[in-house]
This record gives sequence, structure tokens and C-alpha cells, in this order.
Amino acid sequence: MTSVDVHQHLWGAAFLAALRARDEPPFLDGWTLHLAGEAPYRVSPADHDVTRRAELAAGDGLGRALVSLSCPLGVEWLPADRARPLLDAYHEDAAALPEPFGAWAAACVRDVDAGATATVLDQGFAGLQLPANALADAAGYARCAPLLDLLEERGLPLFVHPGPAAGGPEGPPWWPAMVPYVQQMHAAWFAFRAFGRPRHPRLRVCFALLAGLAPLHGERFAARGDGSLVDADPDVYVETSSYGPAGVDAVVRALGVDAVVQGSDRPYASPPRHPGFGLGGAAAYAFRVANPRRLLTGEM
Repeated sequence: MTSVDVHQHLWGAAFLAALRARDEPPFLDGWTLHLAGEAPYRVSPADHDVTRRAELAAGDGLGRALVSLSCPLGVEWLPADRARPLLDAYHEDAAALPEPFGAWAAACVRDVDAGATATVLDQGFAGLQLPANALADAAGYARCAPLLDLLEERGLPLFVHPGPAAGGPEGPPWWPAMVPYVQQMHAAWFAFRAFGRPRHPRLRVCFALLAGLAPLHGERFAARGDGSLVDADPDVYVETSSYGPAGVDAVVRALGVDAVVQGSDRPYASPPRHPGFGLGGAAAYAFRVANPRRLLTGEM
């Protein structure tokens, strides 16, 4: 059986060139990344060396590692004419990646074009990644509905990933990862319950970084929400990037072992040393093999 990591990032030559061709965020100046809401970030060239990354994946025992566009860059929120060169470059690179890599497609959310996304998905992408701040309210779900309808029609999953950080680069370098990214995932989790699931009953969806630990608020939702507990949805998953045994154990207690899939966010974090997160071999198999298979294919 294949062990899967559903969340990695790997930039190829075409995408790097497209970022360097720009003079406003997001852009690369050499290997320094400039974003609208974060301090300049020095990118390590080794992190985007395909051969090295394939060796790391093999060392992790992965049969498949899914890469995605980095939503915090803000590419999806650019006007379509500015987003297209970056999206095309990302898809070109991703489609050419060797084993064990696969990839999530990406799409513009400012000017939604389901036809263009369908053409990309025809190239064999695992599903579609969208930024969490595009799916944070009813308006976001209305705007992105054509993309989500497309996924339902094709039986492909959605991956929800933090989008651009709000504000500016004044805070410490860890601030975006700890505050706006987590807040976005928390909002996206409850927005899916309120607006996404009623509109898209067959959609399989995975939320990055344990959905910002939003599943742990089930008791508060029962007290302050619609009066019900946040019951586990068999087609909703969360991935584990940047969390350890405490976070994963708590989410398993809230959602059950079948809702968790392995994600690392490499190169920004590493896969866990113990893939079962202290919950045993059966949990490790569920997180790495059985649950990702159901997420990606719908098969038990």
C-alpha cells in the first residue's frame, strides 16, 4: 500500500522564473521572497531541488507526495491576467515532476474560470487547492461554487490551505504562521459547515494544519452554535502539518481516527518521526495510507 503526504511545496524552474519576472508582491529577488503581508523571506535553493526532495521523500517511506502552490503568496487573489502566468508556470512544473510526486491544481479566486480549471485537472492533478480566506463566508462559497461543482462532478477532493497573511511585516517572523494562518483555517472549518456542505453534499475536503484546531471547539459550538455537536463528516479530513502528538491526539478525540491524514508542509516543516503520533501502528496506517486513499479516491 502507498504511504501518502498530502501537503508539500516544491517550486520548479518555470515558477521561479515567473516570480522573478515580477516587480510587485509576490516576487522573488534572487532567492528573497517578497509578499504583501509578510517580511522578506530568504528561500533555500536546496528546498526546491527536485532530486534532493525525491530522496527525502524516499527516506520518509512515501509512495506519493502531493505538492501545491503556496497560497500565502497570494497568486490566486491576483487579477486573472496577472495570475495566469504564475498559475501556468506552476502547473507546467507540477505536471512534469517525477515519482513520487503528484500535485494539487490551483485556480484564480478573484476571477473564477471553471473551464480553465477543468483543462488543468485533465492533466492528472489530484484535486484542487484553494486559499482558506476565499472560503471563509457565504460570499466566498458563492464565488467559488463553479470550482467546487467541478470537483463534485469529477469526484475529486478540495484542499483548503491558508492564504495571504493580513496586515504587514511589522511582527516577529513567526506571526503569520501562528496567527492569521490559524485564524483563516478556523474560519474556513466553520464556514464549510455553514455554507459549503449544504451547497456541496458530495464534496470531499481536507483542511490544512488540523483546520487551525477548530474541531476542538465542538463543545462550544454545541453551547453557542445551532445546538448540535460538530459530528464527524466522513468526507471531511484534516492534515497534520506542524502539529505533534498533543494536537493530533486531541483532534482524533474530537473527530475520530478516520478524519486525519498525514501532511508535512515540507520544506517549511518536516514529516513526523513517529507517523502514528504516539497512537500506535493502526493509527499510523490510517493517517498515511487508508485515510489518504479515501480522501483522494473516495474508495474505502
